[in-house]
Amino acid sequence: MIKALRQLWRSVGFRLAFYYGLLVAITMLAALAIVYMQTVGVLQQRMVRQVGASMQQLMVRYEARGADGVAGEIGNALSDGRNSDNEIYLLTDREGHRRAGNLDQMPSLAPDAGDGVHRRVVRAGQTVIAYLVMRPLPDGGMLVVGHDLRDQESIESLVASASAAAGIVAVLLLIGGTFVFRQELERSVGAVRRTAARIAAGELQERVAPSGQEDEFALLEHDINAMLDRIQSLMDGVRHVSNTIAHDLRTPLTRVLVRLRAVEAGLDGANAPQRESVATAIRELEELAVMFEKLLQIAEVEAGARRQQFAPVALHVIADDVAELYEAVAEAQGIALLREPTDHAVALGDRDLLAGAAANLLDNALKYAGNSRAGATVRIGTCTVDGRAQLFVQDDGPGIPSAAYEHLGERFYRLDRSTPGHGLGLASVQAVVALHGGRLRFDDARPGLCACIDLPVADS
Repeated sequence: MIKALRQLWRSVGFRLAFYYGLLVAITMLAALAIVYMQTVGVLQQRMVRQVGASMQQLMVRYEARGADGVAGEIGNALSDGRNSDNEIYLLTDREGHRRAGNLDQMPSLAPDAGDGVHRRVVRAGQTVIAYLVMRPLPDGGMLVVGHDLRDQESIESLVASASAAAGIVAVLLLIGGTFVFRQELERSVGAVRRTAARIAAGELQERVAPSGQEDEFALLEHDINAMLDRIQSLMDGVRHVSNTIAHDLRTPLTRVLVRLRAVEAGLDGANAPQRESVATAIRELEELAVMFEKLLQIAEVEAGARRQQFAPVALHVIADDVAELYEAVAEAQGIALLREPTDHAVALGDRDLLAGAAANLLDNALKYAGNSRAGATVRIGTCTVDGRAQLFVQDDGPGIPSAAYEHLGERFYRLDRSTPGHGLGLASVQAVVALHGGRLRFDDARPGLCACIDLPVADS
């Protein structure tokens, strides 16, 4: 229940609707409070003044004409037709017998003289709530002056009913407002969110469809589209330069390699120094050709050209194949390559690209673990965690400094310059994983490093 409420509270539409409903409820309650003060409050004050004035008038009459004068005055007040339904009077003698008034009996728990209280009284055979002022007389009798509160209770009940209605209206506004706000926000923000998701998946040509409105969200959509156009222009420029360089240089490099191999083949044993120089040049040019090939592959992956070939891929089968492929390499380097217990994990993707990414991670682990010490151990395994298919490669080598984690996957970044390579292996893996809508994570294995390809599970 608490989790569901927290999830609901994360919705901007729900929060706006809640605040809107709360504001309406507060406004209604404030208006009702003002109405109450201007009606019930004023009536009560007026009633208290009237009862006090009547008590004072009767006490003056008592001082002038005694109890008989008070009895006559009470009779006149009850028979004059003004407020007779609400006025309450009672005059008793010292024995408690009624001499005048409209109460059937003396109210219980008489307070000190002059205090106004609310009491249940019996008048004409009916029990009612009344406001009373009771004062003892010098002759031992008691004078009671009061006011029936039934009209005031009716008004208070009316205000309470109005408050309840206001609360119901506020709840209905909250429910309706939640629906309206969510629909409006989904209409305005949903297009932006869906476009951002497609762009994050590699569809960089996507743009936010204009809503046709002239509000703040329309301005936001325009600004986002302008930003995306600028970003794509910059990225296209960078990719065009790198792709052009890689593509245009590949042909002359191939020609130079062919000619150098012809020169190498024409040299005899007497020209050993020249032959060695040519062989060195051939190796360096071959490495340069491999680097250009990787750059082109990364560009192809980032462009999403192979997304149409996606199908369910068994990561555990890829892990088995890659481990078998590198088993001889690990044995030659004195590294124990262990296949973790098989846990089936199926993701949607391109099998060749994912196999290449797994091979890159395993090659890196063997390279750095083998350089650190003899008898190193490298593990490769797969698992499914929280609806995510994972393939991980873990070594027990020296690991990497904490500051280097944020640079892993950048093009041409190399942690150890003495280790052979071009700094494009992890960049290629990063591009493949991004194409599949996944994440490439690196964790400290203590000792060593754990690289994990985390992908969404393929729908069954």
